[in-house]
Amino acid sequence: MAGLLVGLIAGSLGGLVGVGGGVIIIPLMTETLKFRQHEAHGTSLIAVVFTGAAGSVLYYLHGSVDLAAAAILAGMALGTVRLGAKYCCFLPEMTLKKYFGFFLLFVALVFVLKPFLPYVMEGLPPVWLRWIVLVLLGALTGFISGMMGVGGGSFMIPMMVLFAGITQHTAQGISLLAMIPASMVGAWTHWQEGNIRTSRLPGLIVGVLAGVFIGGSFAHLIPERELRLVYTALLLYTALRYLRAKTGPEVVCQLKEGQG
Repeated sequence: MAGLLVGLIAGSLGGLVGVGGGVIIIPLMTETLKFRQHEAHGTSLIAVVFTGAAGSVLYYLHGSVDLAAAAILAGMALGTVRLGAKYCCFLPEMTLKKYFGFFLLFVALVFVLKPFLPYVMEGLPPVWLRWIVLVLLGALTGFISGMMGVGGGSFMIPMMVLFAGITQHTAQGISLLAMIPASMVGAWTHWQEGNIRTSRLPGLIVGVLAGVFIGGSFAHLIPERELRLVYTALLLYTALRYLRAKTGPEVVCQLKEGQG
């Protein structure tokens, strides 16, 4: 039931704002389910796979997915996601907490600036520039996804809007679809390193799927400004908790028996 509730909360917020929900589900895992930081990052990627799958279907049915752009992002992310997951396991737990706190601050800043992003670029960029942006963005997002245990939507979406001239709704649809392959590879890598709590997965997955449906259904009923402010405040509060975490034992990944 605890895993179900965590998945429901994360899926609902992810569906509301169009991201994978990792920035919400990881703090919930560490605070309420008492996951180690590395376990939370690894298990989160399982939830991101299902959030991306369910969300991208909804966006595709509404015509808000560019399959070619999603393929480029996903292909490049596949090349770097394992590196990010391996680097995550190399970091001591307290260092990883600090990195995640700074990442949450960055995401909060992006959400504050989000209303201004669609108006930064005047007109559409050249086609060649758009593809270069997608290639670089995919590679960087793959590394971030593997390291931070998130789908990368909170990073990908504003970058696509700002530098590739892609509309907000299409960018959200592309992000949800593109995060699926890389999140699967990242989750597999974390599983090999012993960072997946399989006992929590059934409730977590059911909660995430239900939450995405609920969040997506109410997304257009809540004013975006108020929703963005609440989400940003939650991110800032969580980021400060991570950054103020007291130094503890320097725990790194615990390999599964018979590996390494």
